[in-house]
Amino acid sequence: CEDCGKSLVGECKLHGPLIRAKDRVIPSRARLTLPHYLTLRVLELRAGNQQILGVFAKKVIQKRTQFGPYVGQLSTKLTRYDESRLVLQVLKDGGKYFLDTPNEDCGNWMMFVRLARNQEEQTLVAYQHCGEVYFTTVKPIEPHTELKVWYAADYAKFMEASAVFIKEESDVCPLPPVAKEPVDPWICSSCRSTFATFALLESHQCIHKDRV
Repeated sequence: CEDCGKSLVGECKLHGPLIRAKDRVIPSRARLTLPHYLTLRVLELRAGNQQILGVFAKKVIQKRTQFGPYVGQLSTKLTRYDESRLVLQVLKDGGKYFLDTPNEDCGNWMMFVRLARNQEEQTLVAYQHCGEVYFTTVKPIEPHTELKVWYAADYAKFMEASAVFIKEESDVCPLPPVAKEPVDPWICSSCRSTFATFALLESHQCIHKDRV
C-alpha cells in the first residue's frame, strides 16, 4: 500500500481496496470486418447470456453483390456447430475440409449470417470459387432486411444438400437434409434441372446459350 508503505496480501485494511480501471472492450475480428452498410442485431438471448445474432442491411444492397471470401479455419471436423448457420466445406489439395469458426476471432462477419428457412427468406446464395466460399445477393435487399443464405445448386451437390427449399416454417437441417419433394422449384426448359431461385436458373441458362 503506497499510503502506509506496507506490502500486503490482499486489500489494505486501513486504506481499503484499489480503484480498478478496466481496459476498453475491443470488438472481435469478425465484428470489425462488418461492412459499414450492414449491422448486427441481437435476435435472441439464450441461457448463459448466449446471443443469437443476425446480419441486417442498413441501406439498399443491389442484386449480384458479392461478399467474401468466408474466413474460417480449415478442419476435418467442426468444433462449433450452430443449427441456424450453414455448414461450409471447401476442396483444397484434393481434400474436403470444413470452414470452422470456433470463435469470433477465427472468422469474419459472414459467420453471423443465418440460413434461410424457405425460398422467400433467401437473399444470398453460397458457392465455392477457387477454393474459397462467397455469398452473392440473389435479389435487391431492402433496409432493415436480414441477410439469409442457402447453397447454390452446384455447391449443394458438393455439400450433399438439397438445392431447393421446402416451404415450411420449421427449422431446416443444413447437412444432411431429409429427402422431401421440392415445392415450386425453378425448372430449366432445356434440361429440366431445378433451382432454388430464379437468379440461379438465369445463371444456369447462360451455359446453354454459350453452348449454342
